[in-house]
Amino acid sequence: MSGRETKTFVVTRFDPDRDEAPRTQEYEVPVRGDWKVLDALNYIKDEVDPTLSHRWSCRMAVCGSCGMQVNGEPKLTCKTALREYGERVEVGPLANFPVVRDLVIEMDGFMERLSAVKPWILEAKGAAEVEGPHRQTPDELAAFKQYSMCINCMLCYAACPVVANEPDFLGPAALALGHRYNQDSRDHGASERHEVFRGEGGVFSCSYANECSEVCPKNVDPSKAIQQAKLLNVLDWAKGFVVPRGGK
Repeated sequence: MSGRETKTFVVTRFDPDRDEAPRTQEYEVPVRGDWKVLDALNYIKDEVDPTLSHRWSCRMAVCGSCGMQVNGEPKLTCKTALREYGERVEVGPLANFPVVRDLVIEMDGFMERLSAVKPWILEAKGAAEVEGPHRQTPDELAAFKQYSMCINCMLCYAACPVVANEPDFLGPAALALGHRYNQDSRDHGASERHEVFRGEGGVFSCSYANECSEVCPKNVDPSKAIQQAKLLNVLDWAKGFVVPRGGK
């Protein structure tokens, strides 16, 4: 390990079966110049303290499982270079989520919110089954492609001030993914999602702080998606006064 820079990692520790409240523990880690934050956590786990719990999988910023607070900011630890930080690095679990243990958060609430917006293609009711591929033009693809890049890392939930204060808020990722399917030319479920969007915790709960888009590692821009969804929702609501639901 000679010649390596040593950094101090201040890591949040919490075992709900034993601890009344979270605490921090410091580790001195000899780091390499090309290391990411996740590399240091894996070093601690493998070489120093096997009791440390953290979640990760792909190491390529694809699976979204290694999101944590790094010096107070939501980050994908597999993508965040240690050279961007000084001698002390604070690592904690993502904000606005219950903690399972140490740096591992509970995901059930997020998955319920995601399911509520039906993030899959819905067929038109009574429509005949389409044979062959559902073709799209490049423009039709471009309408939703940006919003389809979400990897469900939940960094946007940790950054969102509305999530922090309104437990019923569906949140940036879920709303952006719902909007993604509303923009998909193959989908026929927009009216169903609009009902969800204008309900409790829907798009109109968003205060447009834009923090979600600032921390998104895939440039999805969920804030933009939510603002577009607000406009389309108002138009759908107004249309209901002119065209009866289910009418033509």
